[in-house]
Amino acid sequence: MISGMMMRALWSYRGFVLGSVKREFQAKYRNTMLGGAWAVLSPLAMILVYTLIFSQVMKSKLPGDTSPYGYSIYLCAGILSWGLFSEILARAQGMFLENANLLKKISFPRICLPVIVVLNALSNFAIIFGLFTVFLLASGQFPGAVYLLLAPVILLQVMLAIGLGMVLGVLNVFFRDVGQFFTIFLQFWFWLTPIVYPISIVPAEVRAAMAWNPMAAPIQACQDILVSGRAPAWGELLGPAVLALALCALGMQLFRRRAGEMVDEL
Repeated sequence: MISGMMMRALWSYRGFVLGSVKREFQAKYRNTMLGGAWAVLSPLAMILVYTLIFSQVMKSKLPGDTSPYGYSIYLCAGILSWGLFSEILARAQGMFLENANLLKKISFPRICLPVIVVLNALSNFAIIFGLFTVFLLASGQFPGAVYLLLAPVILLQVMLAIGLGMVLGVLNVFFRDVGQFFTIFLQFWFWLTPIVYPISIVPAEVRAAMAWNPMAAPIQACQDILVSGRAPAWGELLGPAVLALALCALGMQLFRRRAGEMVDEL
């Protein structure tokens, strides 16, 4: 995990970290007429499409749920939380390759790179999830105080993503096929996670296999909170939490041991 020395180094380079996050956000919308407004308009359009199509046009319903917005909220809860996970993972696995020139020319704490990846993803997530929260309030579907329980669940997803992302990021420097393979694998992982379908409709034997999917329980926890207004089954999150800690520890160990070799390889 991050040692005290790394924490002090991060604090010393906080200006570099925050400046990098700001520059990337600005670069994303540079040379567009509406600029940063797209950060709001794009996710707003997605939420409206899901809501109108599934609740008003297709009139999709969740088993046992009578709310007209139940399936739309279920879908948004799963897709938005998965989006945070997949964005961190996708960026982390290529962060050393993308910053090769920076790594070779400038001396700075390398731990800054995964922190920048996480902060960028969280800033994007905060915008879109904030809009989704406004929708919940406006439609009368806000779950109440249980909403605050999303924080530890989102933290768990971030730890899973950055832990696995650092491991893949280091491996990707030495074996470039890793990134290509995992991009394909991530698509299968999405459909093997109960995001667009409720797990209750899955056959029992498949449901038992899904228990080994470390993202199934966190995604379901977000859906339980936002759709049903109930606290997550914390026991089901224990396995993913242990895995997240193990991946973070492994990622940091690989990162520290191979930092010099990575610069030579790049």
